[in-house]
Amino acid sequence: ESVVCAFVFAADHGVEITNNSYYVDPWLYNCMDDPDQRAIVDAVNRAQLYAQKKGTLHLASAGNSNHDLDADAILDDSSPNDTTPVERTIDPHECYDVPTQLPGIVTVSATGVNHLKSYYSSYGNGVVDVAAPGGDRLYQIPDTPSKNGRILSTMPNNQYGFLQGTSMASPHAAGVAALLKSEYPYATPAQLQALLKAQADNPGCPESYDQNGDGTQDAVCEGGKRVNGFYGFGIVDALDAVD
Repeated sequence: ESVVCAFVFAADHGVEITNNSYYVDPWLYNCMDDPDQRAIVDAVNRAQLYAQKKGTLHLASAGNSNHDLDADAILDDSSPNDTTPVERTIDPHECYDVPTQLPGIVTVSATGVNHLKSYYSSYGNGVVDVAAPGGDRLYQIPDTPSKNGRILSTMPNNQYGFLQGTSMASPHAAGVAALLKSEYPYATPAQLQALLKAQADNPGCPESYDQNGDGTQDAVCEGGKRVNGFYGFGIVDALDAVD
């Protein structure tokens, strides 16, 4: 209900860009063959499409489970999160992360300081649209005094703190989308999404993604230099957006 109301409120109050760093509880993935979960998908989708028609572009975090959202199957062991979770194997083409996988929403994966997919970031060829800085505290450490691979963010009570997650990446991308909207004020959500993809810089799939050095690939990047599962159309570039 809160998510539906938020999308409708944004539409009715002229909000042009929304960031969605969450998933709709209690299901990490909502399966269309379950009546209750299908109702969640349908209700949120109607609301976000209503907002799109009124000129709002939505961006959403891809998730922090290192799941391949284009895989044949995913093990979900965290749902429902309001009672005792039960292990289930889902098909991400039939069971959706909401609002992330809804039509027209820009799905954002996370990268670290080395422009490599963050170890936790979910991904998926044909699912991820763009990538943005989300931080990586394990494998991508910057040469800075803090030596902290996470994102420095505002916190309550006028504080700052280091955080990581696709929830940090999606607002970065939303900020770039807002810059593009300032340059192209009459762009529709679809046109704005196309512009966002066009300015992104794609590093291409890495030759290896064995982050912990144990000889096993921690994720498999599928696709080419232009579009792939780790970065979509690429990592957003704020300067390119307004240059």
